[in-house]
Amino acid sequence: MKYKLGIDVGGTFTDFILVSESGETSIHKTLSTPEDPSMGVLSGIHDLAEIINSDLGEFVRSIETIVHGTTVATNALLTLKGAKTALITTKGFRDALEMRRGIREEQYNNHYRNVAPLVPRYLRLTVDERIDAQGKIITALDESKLTPLIEFLKEEEVEAVAVCFMNAFKNRIHEEKTVQILKTHLPSCFITSSTEVLPSIRFYDRVSTTAVNAYIGPVVANYLDNLTKKLDDVKFKGVLLIMQSNGGVVTPEVVKKSPAATVLSGPAAAPTAGVFYANLLGYKNCITVDMGGTSFDASLVIDNQCITGTEGSINRHKISLPSLDIATIGAGGGSIGWIDSGGLLHMGPQSAGALPGPICYNKGGTLPTCTDANLILGYLNPDFFAGGRIKLNVEQTRHLLAEQIASKLDLSLPEAAAGMFRIINTNMAQGVRQVSVERGYDPREFLIIVAGGAGPIHAGEICKELEVPMFVVPNVASIFCAAGMLLGDLKHDYIQSYMVSFSQIDRSDFLNIYEQMKETGVETLINEGVDKDSIDFYPVLDIRYLGQYHEVQLSVPWDDVLSCDLDKIQKAFHSEHNRLFGYSLEEEGTAVELINVRLRVVGKTEKPDFLSQSRSEEGSHRVETKDHISLKEALKERRKVYIPECNEFKEVAVYDGDIPLSGNTITGPAVIERVNTSIFVSESYDCLIDDYGTFIIYNKEVFPDGFKTNNDEPG
Repeated sequence: MKYKLGIDVGGTFTDFILVSESGETSIHKTLSTPEDPSMGVLSGIHDLAEIINSDLGEFVRSIETIVHGTTVATNALLTLKGAKTALITTKGFRDALEMRRGIREEQYNNHYRNVAPLVPRYLRLTVDERIDAQGKIITALDESKLTPLIEFLKEEEVEAVAVCFMNAFKNRIHEEKTVQILKTHLPSCFITSSTEVLPSIRFYDRVSTTAVNAYIGPVVANYLDNLTKKLDDVKFKGVLLIMQSNGGVVTPEVVKKSPAATVLSGPAAAPTAGVFYANLLGYKNCITVDMGGTSFDASLVIDNQCITGTEGSINRHKISLPSLDIATIGAGGGSIGWIDSGGLLHMGPQSAGALPGPICYNKGGTLPTCTDANLILGYLNPDFFAGGRIKLNVEQTRHLLAEQIASKLDLSLPEAAAGMFRIINTNMAQGVRQVSVERGYDPREFLIIVAGGAGPIHAGEICKELEVPMFVVPNVASIFCAAGMLLGDLKHDYIQSYMVSFSQIDRSDFLNIYEQMKETGVETLINEGVDKDSIDFYPVLDIRYLGQYHEVQLSVPWDDVLSCDLDKIQKAFHSEHNRLFGYSLEEEGTAVELINVRLRVVGKTEKPDFLSQSRSEEGSHRVETKDHISLKEALKERRKVYIPECNEFKEVAVYDGDIPLSGNTITGPAVIERVNTSIFVSESYDCLIDDYGTFIIYNKEVFPDGFKTNNDEPG
């Protein structure tokens, strides 16, 4: 038996999904080990061997592929625990990293302070060299002047060096020479240059991205070395792939060169999984939402393509590499409820985290959270939280929530909990608007796919606020990102600045740039074991009207690039500009200029068939095929829960969601309990469970005759 294994290392839990070649699926969660995340990974692999009743050595040898998402890079930036980093740049530009673009992030905040740069000023060194905007050498690099800089870096015991020269994207000769010399004299240092990471215009974007790459480089490399060594120790001989921020996967060797490409490694897998589940129901457009313990992530999928942007930042540090457009807000199960000086109730962004956690966890938490409110409202079973492994303290929760929220607002305890519930739902609805309405898309036209341990409780109210008639909760909702990792393709992104008016584009130069990118991408993927016939190309052009500061990223068919159909591309730009901003300047005849050309080269991977035979039931156990069970057999109890539509408690049916319920329709209001999540079906909704164990929750008024699906013929 051969297996594929998806692993998502989070802040609290490390998630695993194991899929056999026949489609049998096992799901497992283990506590993360922040001091060395690779320890948690190996611990989970040991657990999985026991779950499937296999010898560890035999089990590891049977794993063909491990796809791994990690928060190592993100955490290094968030906690500022990266490497001691130096920057070598052009004379006169030492402070560009700290000056940023000269634009205040909070224009009207008199107390605003700029973020401290990752490289302190005394480690920002300069070289007297200069290349002009056309790539011509104005001042040649004097290599002898690097010697005192290298001696200084040795004295300071620097661990990483970023090299970023002015206009290097037009001519990289000075950066290449500098990197070569640095690697010779500083063999133990992580050395990176802007032309390796981001060869494009805008100096601050380049220098910031390069500094981030250097800052996290040794940390990521050390983690990957530890992980590969531990896998070698248990005789793993398969393929290890790492999830990138762009939703694709690459080998560890590629990540070590460009670790900044993994800063959103974990959340980036959610849209990929969203495409899969949307297609099962015949949808090409979807919005994935993932509500965990601390944050709420929302992302958009259009025509089966995950939306990508290049304006990302982590902890206010700019990273201009392609990454999935994911809106993250501080709204999770641990989000703390608090009252401001004006007497208004807020939820988050502060979080109780895993420790001390919500009050009900009984681990020392004293501040009321979203999870505490959900317990008071009846959505959580105090004796079945995490499958009964965690007993929730109801009395302590009632006491502290009443003392800190209800009494101060002159409300009853249920009213206060309901208020917390409504506010956090509104916050999350706004998060969905960030990736849809603010991008020119109507969320009512999308399928909402809900993930995370807390998401299925709140999704109904979020959808009502957005006027979305239906949402689905996948059978692997609690380990959604880990599942998405097994569905990712190998992806490499390339960029080259090419600033020119459309009327002056040299078709030969244009095609040559793309041909070089294509050759590089194809060669890289073939070296990674991808068949040439399994490679696709996705060009993107950064275009703007003459005089504009920001450009529009326009996806272009590969055939239009090969034919160099510039008129068609211009018309597409006018249309996209109008969709995004409500106007275009086509009739005025305003000149259009090209800024950057981009190419994503994708190597298709073989996808696991993990839903073909049976549902994937959650919990730390192996999935076995079972006969379908009737709702009467699945009924666990009846209990009172809060119904938002009528603002009161009602006694509702509670069903066991960890048994095969395919083909059944559950009438709302009801609660469906699973080991790692609970689903609240409010009074406005009914829930159909399809052939794959997916919970399809739809509005009764919009679908008065029920929702029909044919999983055998999606689309």
